[in-house]
Amino acid sequence: MNTILGLDIGTEFVKAVLARPSKKGKLEVLGIGKAKQSEGSMYNGAVADIPAVVATCEDALNQAENEAGERANLAVVGIAGELIKGNTTTVNYTRKNMNKPISESEMNEIVKKVQQKSGEVARKTVALETGNENVEVRLINSAIVSLTIDGYKISNPIGFKGSDIVIQFYTAFAPLIHVAAIEKVCAELNLDLLTVAVEPFAVCRACLGDDLDSNFSSIVMDIGGGTTDIAVIEDGGVEGTKMFSIGGRSFTHQVAESLGVDFEVAENKKLDFDAGKLNDREKSKVEAALSRNISVWLTGVEVALEDFGTDGSLPRSVLLCGGGASLSLIQETLAISDWYKNLAFSRRPVIHLIDVNDLPDLTLPEDHKLDHSYATALGLLRVGVDTIAGAPEENKLRAKIAKLLQN
Repeated sequence: MNTILGLDIGTEFVKAVLARPSKKGKLEVLGIGKAKQSEGSMYNGAVADIPAVVATCEDALNQAENEAGERANLAVVGIAGELIKGNTTTVNYTRKNMNKPISESEMNEIVKKVQQKSGEVARKTVALETGNENVEVRLINSAIVSLTIDGYKISNPIGFKGSDIVIQFYTAFAPLIHVAAIEKVCAELNLDLLTVAVEPFAVCRACLGDDLDSNFSSIVMDIGGGTTDIAVIEDGGVEGTKMFSIGGRSFTHQVAESLGVDFEVAENKKLDFDAGKLNDREKSKVEAALSRNISVWLTGVEVALEDFGTDGSLPRSVLLCGGGASLSLIQETLAISDWYKNLAFSRRPVIHLIDVNDLPDLTLPEDHKLDHSYATALGLLRVGVDTIAGAPEENKLRAKIAKLLQN
């Protein structure tokens, strides 16, 4: 079976993970690579310098392929940034003939209408934010969040009879220019691009694994170098994704300004602070700088989550990943401060770093100890499995719906 490459092109690092999927939906990781991005290669999570990003990706890819002892066949690449629009749309559809079984062609028409409607909303939003009325967007990911027929929740509507269908679809769109840059990077690397995936969506897929009927609920926060990507999962369905442009680099810049040092020195001071290696004077300054930035970051988190949980409550479980999540002060602030009180939480949320060793349907090499910063790359592999299995031979639950939702 073909190998799949999960390529996480981050602001700070590129991570490449090569894996082989099995027929049972499981993934065996064969090789891992990581390379540091050069300054100016990325901007707010998007590719800014294609040749520079290609060079860094090639470094990470070579490491993964050398360890695996084979080349990558298919690639899944992550995409992030504030202009990525992922939302859940609710569609109410009344059928003319309630006694006629729902067909695949009927569902296909419903899916197309939802995607067209969501795409127009995304295009208008991006046009407003960029000031470009002619901006083009492309559908990146789509998935069913929930589906009911005449009030009964079901997994696959095909073959059912009924009158009133209510479907919640998650759809994510990205500006065409961002997608084209990723396609160019893959072309330069001679990679066959299987699909592009919204990164927080991919992390959610990593958490859910191959269980399409999971009741897993959580908030996932992927804190990268340039952006923070947030996704909400309810009963195994991705309700939506939000992103804003504050990440690990922003914290480092705040430290640099406070201490009057350059970026590299500030990054080391930030790491030394976390490791308890600073003297009292420097510790106080760095902590004050980080606390100021965390305050602004928390505002972004609140804005991102305020549209969720309006009909109930937000999941109490908050899972952190990405390099920026390593900062212990972020973990502590989320765990003990009152940031959550104006949101739809029933009680104080519980904060955890994602343990990639606990991700389902995944086999990792014994000689590798991967941390939470690899969750995105591993999630991209899961999206790759979903894409390949869009038309599985076995007639299992949701198989036909999965096929309809492939891009």
